[in-house]
Amino acid sequence: MRISRDKLNKLAHTVADSLAEIAEVDFLEDRNTIRQEARKHLETLMEEETKIDQAARLKISSQRRIIQEGTQEWDILYRKYYNDEVRRLGVSQA
Repeated sequence: MRISRDKLNKLAHTVADSLAEIAEVDFLEDRNTIRQEARKHLETLMEEETKIDQAARLKISSQRRIIQEGTQEWDILYRKYYNDEVRRLGVSQA
């Protein structure tokens, strides 16, 4: 899934603002630096998610027979292959 740059920046602002509201959190850098780092990490996560999605779709398309996207079978295979790829890459899921 692609997120626009504006939405990604808004999300990074929300992360920085939410962290600033936690009494136990002290910033060692200014809030803008925290926001920029949050944006970088979010971009990295989005890139990883895109790679996982592409790998799952490739596995489905490499089946012997054509499986139409949107069918229950496709959805089941997509979830299976997506989760397999997540485990293979060692990415944690919430």
